[in-house]
Parts: sequence; structure tokens; C-alpha cells
Amino acid sequence: MCGIIGYIGKRNAVSIVIEGLRRLEYRGYDSAGIAFFSGNSIEIRKCTGRIKELSSILESENPLSKTAIGHTRWATHGKPSDENAHPHRSGSIVLAHNGIIENYLDLKEKMLEKGYEFKSETDTEVLCHLIEDYVKKYPFEDAVREALKDVKGAYAIVIIKEDEPEKIIGARKDSPLVVGLGDEEYFLASDIPAFLSYSRDAIFIDDGEMVVLNNEGFVIKGSDGRPVKKNVWSVPWNLSMAEKGGYRHFMLKEIYEQPRSIGDTMRGRFNPEQGEVNLAEFGLNIKQMKEIEKVFVVACGTSYHAALIGKYLIEDLSRVSTEVDIASEFRYRRPLVKQGDLTIVITQSGETADTLAALREAKTLGARTLSICNVVGSTCSREADYVFYTHSGPEIGVASTKAFTTQIVALYLFAIGMGKAKGVISDDLSRKLLKELLMLPTQVEDVLSIDEKLANIAKEFFKAKGFLYLGRGINYPIALEGALKLKEISYIHAEGYPAGEMKHGPIALIDEELPVIIIAPKDSLYQKMISNIQEVKSRGGILLAITDDSINNEIFKISDKCIVVPCTNPYLTPVMMAIPVQLLAYHVGVLRGCDVDQPRNLAKSVTVE
Repeated sequence: MCGIIGYIGKRNAVSIVIEGLRRLEYRGYDSAGIAFFSGNSIEIRKCTGRIKELSSILESENPLSKTAIGHTRWATHGKPSDENAHPHRSGSIVLAHNGIIENYLDLKEKMLEKGYEFKSETDTEVLCHLIEDYVKKYPFEDAVREALKDVKGAYAIVIIKEDEPEKIIGARKDSPLVVGLGDEEYFLASDIPAFLSYSRDAIFIDDGEMVVLNNEGFVIKGSDGRPVKKNVWSVPWNLSMAEKGGYRHFMLKEIYEQPRSIGDTMRGRFNPEQGEVNLAEFGLNIKQMKEIEKVFVVACGTSYHAALIGKYLIEDLSRVSTEVDIASEFRYRRPLVKQGDLTIVITQSGETADTLAALREAKTLGARTLSICNVVGSTCSREADYVFYTHSGPEIGVASTKAFTTQIVALYLFAIGMGKAKGVISDDLSRKLLKELLMLPTQVEDVLSIDEKLANIAKEFFKAKGFLYLGRGINYPIALEGALKLKEISYIHAEGYPAGEMKHGPIALIDEELPVIIIAPKDSLYQKMISNIQEVKSRGGILLAITDDSINNEIFKISDKCIVVPCTNPYLTPVMMAIPVQLLAYHVGVLRGCDVDQPRNLAKSVTVE
């Protein structure tokens, strides 16, 4: 949610900040703004709508500055409006903020008593006034530090002050902030793509830390004001990886990148000839794997659906009891996590607030923690005991695609590794499973070749008022994911259900206008699925079956439409089945005229609880 970019250096900061904001558009926003120095005074320009509206305001002015901060806002406190857009000003202080100030009402009352006037409905303006109040008693840096002691909640902030045009201060708590190191120039952003065209060297700010940038360098300090040493991370992406590359949308590009991203996720992580998973990639060894008696898997949104697939994989291949939780529920249900348990948290960005809170709760309860994450150096990857990077490359589209399938591959490798360590699966079975994984990128390429067929199917159904997705066993989560993708991208209501549960309620929805998507590979539950299909057919539902090429013509006879994907082992069928539901959602969304990369009300990285 929201995007922050600050710049200080030798170039025109205004153009660099605007460019950085454009590269953060994928995070989701409803307004944007920029603050820059004109001499020793600060000018602010902000408006509702897209970056292009902000750019058009600046074009006629053509401002030049060496220091600027910018922000894209996703409304929490107060509706989208010019007044509520960031940055905010109080006297000499100008500030942009991601996160939520939980005690803002108490602070606001105190500021009102001191005579401060509020021009917005935001919680952020409270923080701006608070720093301005402290700046009357302390130097700039100390004033920020003192003000933050009064604040409860989550924040990533960038601040500038009139009369100090060669300084930007940033601080964070529970919201991402990263420093980019250029050639005699420095960046401060909520995410790496904001400055990726200028630098791939980054330093991640941790909770409670403050960074002070000037045109000669930077210093990072802890909450006690003492300098701290930080590692410089080399970002394994380049700018072209974050661009559309000729595709109409980022989402389509990222769907088509899945053969490569799956290959990158598994590369170097196992030896198929020996049937060995490299457990060190998960930070664990055989002894530690053997000691695990219970696994908790925690995630949000699409990552939660990967977690559900992980439960099937882990329990079937290693026979270890596995619980799956939505992260926002995990820490509030008093989970029975004990020392020695393993909690796996799954997050594309590594900055998801609810997932981070669940990670911290698991650590407090004594569990070991493993993060499956895409972003190198992210908060989740740093705070977990162990981390497995999926190496998917930057995922810009708000609706996750390639991150989802690579998360499944990571869980597949983990389950095989633990099953082998515990002696549950044999060397022969392990070799077989890993060799089949090697074939997966090519098989995904084959699935992508049916894109045109799915586009034509979408033309028949894009005006439907609702969809029902049905799956069983390890493919039930694909029904959930298919429904989620369609809701996110096209704004059509859709439900994902276990096919066996259909007769306990959803069957009432079925009529001749309802498309029903059936996930039906030839597995041990195939005949059960055929029975469920017959139930839909007898009630007039429109049947679209997604099956594999091992199937006989039985399912073709009873389905209105049939999509066929290559056959693989039952544990990998969720990856094969995920591609068609992604493409179907994409094409339906495009036909309905929706912004498939930045769906309404959604944000890529949900950094507030």
C-alpha cells in the first residue's frame, strides 16, 4: 500500500521522484503528491488520481531541485482528496507517510490544544504537527526521534525541513523503507523498483531505525541515536525485468514468465540423480528436519492458497501434521504453537503486515520460523530464522501469478526434503518426484500455448454475473485461487468451493446462466469429480472443465468447454491448473475494460493491519 520515494543528489530531484512514483504505481493508490525545494522554501503539489495528473501540473512549471520527496496514497483515514493527499505540511516540516498512527486521535487532541490547525482528515497530519512542535525545542533529527516516541502504530516516513534543503530524514516501524545508493546521489523508498534504474545497491532500514541523507552521504541510527552498521544488498533484478517487455499488461507478462520463474526457483536446489533436496536452501539440516513434529503455515490472499496446497504436500510426503492459517487470524486465536514446531510464513513482498505479525507471534511462542519470500532483504526474510527465496523476479501486477506458482514449487521441494529426511519417502520416489519437477517449466510453456482458446472462451462468458469454481483435494485451493483472480481482475463475484460441498449450499446458485469452472485432473478423486459435474449438468449449469491429457473422452462429452493441460504427478497438478484460471481471469478483466494491473481498491503490498 502507498509508495514513498525521496531523492537527494546531483540530478533534478523532481523528475526522478515522478519517475519513481510511476514505478510504484503497481502498489495501488488513489492520489499522489510531491514536495521539492525552491531555494530554502518547500513547494508542494498534490492531487487525486494518477501520476499523469500530477505530472501535468508540474509540466507548466518545470521546477528544478536537488532534493524532493513524493508519495502515492491509498486511502485509510479520510477519502481520496487533494487535501488528504501527501505530502503534508506543518510550519517548516513536510512529511510523507505509509502506515497507520493508531493513537492519532489522542495526539490530535493535544495538538489542537496547542493551537495547531488541521487541513486534512488523515492520521499523518498529526505526525507532521507533532514533529513541528518538537522542532521548536530540538534540532531537526532529534525532534523526529522525540516525536516518534509518542507514536503508536506503523509508519515509514520521509521528512524534509525548510532551511535544510540538503537533508532528508527517514524512519520506519512495521512498514518498509529502503535506501538506494547511487553515484553521489541517494534514494529513500518504500520499494526497490522506485530507484532500480539508477542503482541496484540497497540498504534495508529496520524497525526503530532512522536514516539521515544529505548530498555527501548518509548515516543510519538506532532508536538510541547511535550509528548502526548495515549490510549493502545487491538487488538481483535489473530494470528490464520490471518493465512490460512488449506485453500489453504486467499481469500477462508475469503469467508468461512462469516457465522462467519456476526454473529459477528450483535451479540449484536439488540433485535429481541422487534424489536429494538441498536442505541448506531452507536453512535446515537433516537433524533439524527430523525434529519437526508439527508445521504451521501462515499467509494472506493468494499466498494463503499456496499454503493450503503446502498442507497437502507436507502431510502426504512427510506425514507431519500441518495447520494452515490466514495470517490476520493466526495471532488472535491463541495458536497452540510450541517450542520445536516450525512456522512457515509465505509472502511475495516480505512486507505484508499481517504475515509479519504472525511471524513475530510464532517466534514469541518459541517456534522456529521459515520465510518463503520473493524479495531479497525484505523484513520477513530478515526476521525469520530461515529464508527460502523464490527468485521470481519483480512482480508488478497487483494480482499475484508467478509468485503463486513458485511458492508451490518451494513447498513441493520442502515437503520432499522433509519426507526424505524423516524416511517417509524412498530414494526412488524422491528421484521420481524431482525428475518430474524438472519437466515442469516445459509443461507450463505448453499450457501457455492454449492462451488463444481461453481468450475465446472469455468472450463468451465475460458478461456473466457470477462464476462458481469447484475442485477437490490438492486442487481445491486452485478453485479458491481461480475465484479470487476473477474477483480481483474483473470485479465479477465468484466462489471457490470443494466440489463435494456443492450440494450443501452452492448448488442452489446453479442455473443456465452460471458458468461453473471444474478443476478435474485424472487423479484419485477424478470419478468423484465426474459425479459432481453430473450434478451441475443436470441443473443446467454451464460447464467449463480444466483437465489433463491423460483423460478419456468422458469429461469431453458432458462439458460445454474443455481445457486440456499436460499430465504431471498429482502433487504438481496445482501448478498446471493455475495457469488457465489466471489467463481466464486476465482475459475476462480486459474484455470488461478493467485495469488488470491496478484493480480498484487493491494494493500490491498490504503493509497495514
